Amino acid sequence: MIAIASNQPLSFEQQLDQSRLTRPMWLLWLLSAGLIALDGFDFFVIGVAMPFIERDFGIDAANVGTIAVAAVAGSLVGSLTLGPITDKVGRQRMLVVDILIFVIASAATALSWNATSLILFRFLVGVGIGADYPISVSYITENVPSRFRGRMVIGAFSFQAVGALLGAVVGLVVIWAFQQLYPDSAEPAIRYAWRWMLGMGLLLAILVGILRFQFLLESPRYYIARGEYDEASKAAAELLEQPIVITPETDPPSREPSLSYGALFSPRYFRRTILASIPWFLQDIATYGIGIFTPLIIVTLAFSNEGNLMTREMNAALGSAFVDVFLILGFSLAIALIDRIGRIRLQIVGFLGMAVGLVVLALAGDPMMAGASNLGLVLTGFIIFNLLMNAGPNSTTFLLSGEVFPTSIRASGAGFAAAFAKAGAVFGTFALPILKQSVGVANLLLLLAFTCVLAAIITYIFRVETMGRSLEAVGEEETVTLEQV
Repeated sequence: MIAIASNQPLSFEQQLDQSRLTRPMWLLWLLSAGLIALDGFDFFVIGVAMPFIERDFGIDAANVGTIAVAAVAGSLVGSLTLGPITDKVGRQRMLVVDILIFVIASAATALSWNATSLILFRFLVGVGIGADYPISVSYITENVPSRFRGRMVIGAFSFQAVGALLGAVVGLVVIWAFQQLYPDSAEPAIRYAWRWMLGMGLLLAILVGILRFQFLLESPRYYIARGEYDEASKAAAELLEQPIVITPETDPPSREPSLSYGALFSPRYFRRTILASIPWFLQDIATYGIGIFTPLIIVTLAFSNEGNLMTREMNAALGSAFVDVFLILGFSLAIALIDRIGRIRLQIVGFLGMAVGLVVLALAGDPMMAGASNLGLVLTGFIIFNLLMNAGPNSTTFLLSGEVFPTSIRASGAGFAAAFAKAGAVFGTFALPILKQSVGVANLLLLLAFTCVLAAIITYIFRVETMGRSLEAVGEEETVTLEQV
């Protein structure tokens, strides 16, 4: 980038990078984190609730798979469609729409009267979740100094693990409560426990909605990309908590080209689209295939001999809550390391670590080792998998999707990457239980380990390192040298 003379006014980019973390920056971060926590809760509480839903509605394996995959499929649609709309109408408007979707759909899931209605409402919850990915990552990356960007984005995304852990804890508390209230019968729990679990998503959505309407701020970059400089100046002044004047001279539109959705597949940006989407796709096959069915996998590998429904599901929820703690620890590692060793290296190491964890789980799936005595090996595999997944690709894929594209297509690019990833999640959620029946648990886990190794290879081939660089500077270089990885 050409240096600006000292007597010329600073651009918004320069003033943002020189700024401290202001109160509005923390508020927008907290809002994004809250939305992502909702995602984690809604995606993973269904795994704890599913055994009760299955018995309440008397559904077969196909319907179980469809219920599990409904929210993931909805998130694919939400990411793919609402990302481009976000680039058109702005970040803050879509956040309002997003929360309304969450509140209505969350309430409806708890009141579902059959499997079909539950599938429909879970799909709508997923649409709201899918919108969160492009909105949240765009909102944070565009509005914090570059030296904090990586840690702030991953810090917000770490609330997915907080939400997942909360889902497991809610499941534990609800199961325990029904055990205390109805010690002699599982029937009340079968009919109502899952409704209480899913209904907690409504309460969380309302809390986030209250926060949302306390804080209305559009991204200054969004206004700059549209040539709306008066609005950009007002938004920047509120964001940085000081008077800011943005003009075509300080921030010419040519710095941030106005691009259409098709630019994602142009020769200039296609490499970035591959980097942002394909490793995330491969990761989500494993993340959601394993994550949503964590309680079921724990039961299958460690508690298959337990005949009492409530005891078995309590043990599964306890195991899930324990291993979910390592999701949070993984994000903590990512926050500590992301601006020290870089996005690309962390993503590669994380994928390889996921593969190791899956191999350990595959060993636990050996029929010769089945039963409660196998619990230690099962938990070890989950700990390695969860820790390295969140220390690496589950953090870096989300971050890179918001860093490698220009402002005018940032939400579109992040939305496409998230949608492509959710196609992997749909496959993992729906197909893996079927594959488990045909190839067995151990072979399935080995196949997933192979996909993680493949994702590490693709990350290396299409690498674009963004650590320590402004969003404008990222657009000036297509690759990194081997020495940087």
